[in-house]
Amino acid sequence: MQGMASEAGRAESDSESGPSEKGSRPLVYDPYDWQVHEDPYPVYRRLREEAPLYHNPDLGFWALSRHEDVLAAFRDFETYSNRQGVSIDAVGDAPQVMSFLGMDPPEHGRLRTLVSRGFTPRRVSRLEPRIRELATHYIDAFIEKGRCDFVDEFAGKLPMDVVSEMLGVPASDRDELRREADTVLHREEGSNEVPPAGKAAAARLIGYFAKHVTERRRRAGDDDLTDALIAAEIDGDRLEDRDIIAFLFLMVIAGNETTTKLLANALYWIARNPDQRARVDADPGRIEGWVEETLRYDPSSQLIARVTTRSVPLHGDEIPEGAKVALLIGAANRDERVFGEPDRYAIERNTQASLAFGQGTHFCLGASLARLEARVSLEEIHARLPRFEIDEKRLVRVHSSNVRGFSKMPIAFPSAAPVGAAARGPAR
Repeated sequence: MQGMASEAGRAESDSESGPSEKGSRPLVYDPYDWQVHEDPYPVYRRLREEAPLYHNPDLGFWALSRHEDVLAAFRDFETYSNRQGVSIDAVGDAPQVMSFLGMDPPEHGRLRTLVSRGFTPRRVSRLEPRIRELATHYIDAFIEKGRCDFVDEFAGKLPMDVVSEMLGVPASDRDELRREADTVLHREEGSNEVPPAGKAAAARLIGYFAKHVTERRRRAGDDDLTDALIAAEIDGDRLEDRDIIAFLFLMVIAGNETTTKLLANALYWIARNPDQRARVDADPGRIEGWVEETLRYDPSSQLIARVTTRSVPLHGDEIPEGAKVALLIGAANRDERVFGEPDRYAIERNTQASLAFGQGTHFCLGASLARLEARVSLEEIHARLPRFEIDEKRLVRVHSSNVRGFSKMPIAFPSAAPVGAAARGPAR
């Protein structure tokens, strides 16, 4: 993941400059364009205004950008199918890992129900003390230096540790798994194909989890999520190894990387909005709002793909049967028809309509875990690194067709608080 984000400050502020003139330049939306990665929101605004049903014939996809249309598509699984996965990428001979994300009901419901037997709200909620312990551990490791790379030394490590401990992955393997996950997501500029390195990384991850599941079947009893998935049963129905491997792969890619990006995005936007930062300083109970507004304002997952099972007339045009459709979450979450002043970052906003985790049958199973990790992490960061500053000239942005965030975020914190002085967040 390369490419400096030195223009990030300028590009991001451009997204708040108001509507662009219609027809001022050709409207092209290319999710593989690295300039779009710097700031997609001006083109999203134009899509909502000028082409709410957009077609990119060169890349072979259609796109929905208005909140009403994206929400309707999420809810209509009979028309907007998951059967070809959730990416618009041309996968070619890339390894196919079809978790329940790549399925429609009723098969989707069967697998999701079985997985849910292991991935329970109780299992997630009891992780809070461990998440706080991990957050403290990583802050302790760099606090005396007065600086760190927030992604390398905190945001990239904590979610991987949480997921890995849930799955029973040894600590010695976690950094390598994260590198493989980063490689799977990276896209070359201007290309809609999974690069050879990404294909190889996906194959290695599949092989790793295949070995992991085989070993755990031989010695079950560790009371982690892998064991719970192996043991999950409904009326004699159990998960096959391929289903478990696919879910573990999904956890490392979607459950880890998106939370890493959420944490860094949250720091970035609170630092760029001192009035909102002052609100958190005045009342740490607003940290949940900080998390939710970041999810709305700049979600880690910018788009989710579907494929149409029939032709769909919409906005004076027609999506043909069998077409790839990009549901633009990032655009929908800035729709002025739903959110007042959508380009303003406001942590006390009502974000109930946010589509950051999708909607309907495929609502993100890991939403509660992501929110828990983000809330606890930001409580500890706010308590112990209250005056952090971001070195925007050294930011490096991720280049992915659907995941938005940073791969490098240098920060400094000259007035960091020691452990004993840390306020442990709002009482709960």
